[in-house]
Amino acid sequence: MRRHIPGLQSGHHGVSSNLDGLFLVRVEGASYRWHPQKPFLSLRFSILEPTSHEALTFSGRLYCTERALWKLTWFLRDFGYDTELLSRDQVDERALQNLRGIVRTTFTNLNGRSYQNLDSFAPVAEWETISCASSNQDENGRSQNAL
Repeated sequence: MRRHIPGLQSGHHGVSSNLDGLFLVRVEGASYRWHPQKPFLSLRFSILEPTSHEALTFSGRLYCTERALWKLTWFLRDFGYDTELLSRDQVDERALQNLRGIVRTTFTNLNGRSYQNLDSFAPVAEWETISCASSNQDENGRSQNAL
């Protein structure tokens, strides 16, 4: 069966593959990926705000190595993950779905590959404060360091 997919031959990559900034997101999916040197948690996010990016999705990784567990813990706490599971050192992929929070992302190209970096996190309750501070800094021409 043939399917018509507009834009397939143009080679244009959508906006969702190149996101830099601060976003209020919901976790759409999560899966643990085992790797001998660097196991990681693969996360898919749906953007809720800003409205100009609403309904776009992006993916990122949080590594589960001993040196990187601080970042995974930061993500879990700020997104409101179940504290009982966290206290037992357990991550339930189903319990991650629909969690909400704030993510600062950057986009990097390295050795011909593209990566969406998950730089920092904050609880959903801080969205108004952080987004206002971020937009004020943008207007004044300064860098975004609200998170």
